[in-house]
Amino acid sequence: MQKVSSLNTASDFKLSNRSFLGVVEAQESVDVKYDSSKTVDEILVKNGDSVKKGDKLLTYDVEAINLQLEQAKLEVERLQNEIASNKNQIAELEKEKKNADQDAAVSYTTQILSLQSDNAKNEYDIKTKNVEIKKLEASTKNAYVTASIDGTVKNVKTVDKLQEDGGDVIMQITEEGDYRIKGRFNEQNSKDIMQGASVIVKSRLDDSTWKGEITSVDTSPQKNSGEDMYSYGSSDEMSQSSNYAFYVKPENFDGLMLGQHVLIEIDNGQDTSINKTGIWLYSDFICKDGNKNYVWAKDKDGKIEKRYVEIGQKDEENGDCEIKSGLEKGDFIAYPDKSIEEGMTATTNEADVSVPPNDLDPNDNTDSDADTEGGDNDIAYDGSDEDGMAINEDMFESMTDEEIEKYFNKLYGEEENAENADGENADAADVDAAFAE
Repeated sequence: MQKVSSLNTASDFKLSNRSFLGVVEAQESVDVKYDSSKTVDEILVKNGDSVKKGDKLLTYDVEAINLQLEQAKLEVERLQNEIASNKNQIAELEKEKKNADQDAAVSYTTQILSLQSDNAKNEYDIKTKNVEIKKLEASTKNAYVTASIDGTVKNVKTVDKLQEDGGDVIMQITEEGDYRIKGRFNEQNSKDIMQGASVIVKSRLDDSTWKGEITSVDTSPQKNSGEDMYSYGSSDEMSQSSNYAFYVKPENFDGLMLGQHVLIEIDNGQDTSINKTGIWLYSDFICKDGNKNYVWAKDKDGKIEKRYVEIGQKDEENGDCEIKSGLEKGDFIAYPDKSIEEGMTATTNEADVSVPPNDLDPNDNTDSDADTEGGDNDIAYDGSDEDGMAINEDMFESMTDEEIEKYFNKLYGEEENAENADGENADAADVDAAFAE
């Protein structure tokens, strides 16, 4: 006998191969950083404002940027003029060097090399300034910061507060909607998870369900810890499977709470209209008595009895049905077997059970004693021939094909066909003697 509660298919928590653990969490927040090399001119939003992707959040002081740009251009112009002046000096020194004596020529050479070195340095500085100019010109065209996602503005700081804190995050944007659902999957079931896939979110508190969609998949391995609800409890890294995160946006959040644990199933069109509460058993446990349904149950005296039950909803896909009345979760029942009779002693110890093999179908009487009496006259129901000679396949293991053929010829009354001048009747008798032994 097995306890009904251990057989109940309406248990609160069953994680199928299409189910993933999830938890309701706050929506993603994006930090908005400002360029500390620029001066903030105006913050265009405040806490609680809703923004769309691309909306302006703050502007920089364009006048200050233009001033820096003008200074950079003037510096490039100065360097270019200095290079031109140095080249003219080098040309004059080269002329004078041709008419100078040997000692003076050395002095001219030193001056020329010094001017050439200055020009090389100035040319490098011009390249550096040109890069800076391009950045400043880009800044004047994009003298503002925009939102990278749709959401709500939070934690806006003033420039003074920002300078006081010493950071560069001037505000945050939280995605639209109060919550999102974070699920986890591992490398074994990763093929089921993809962005845009439809899912069904199931509450572990009641029978509530929500339709949703996977909005993003994070392929960075998630940290596992002993306290992590997704951890498999092993400290050996090589024996663990890597976990990854995905995020679900439900169609609505009615009834969901921050931190609530849920189950996430890939939506393959399965029926979610059946809410399994109470007692559900696999239909194989249910026997028929006319129009009535019953199970083999243990009575108060520890004996087997027919316990009539009322059947409710049926789940054809999973093969179970609802037991509306007749059983309690603490009752004990047995899997149907043709050897079971009312009044037998019930036990929960499998070692105590000793029953003959049968079809395990309580409603199939095709192999009953009545049927076998009118059946094959050569092979009786108990597996032996009419003379009581048992047919045991183990006996054939040590026999040759010829010996097996002789045996069956004798068994089915065909030994006359197998007789020959060499005395095969005697051989058949030897086979029989071997079986008897």
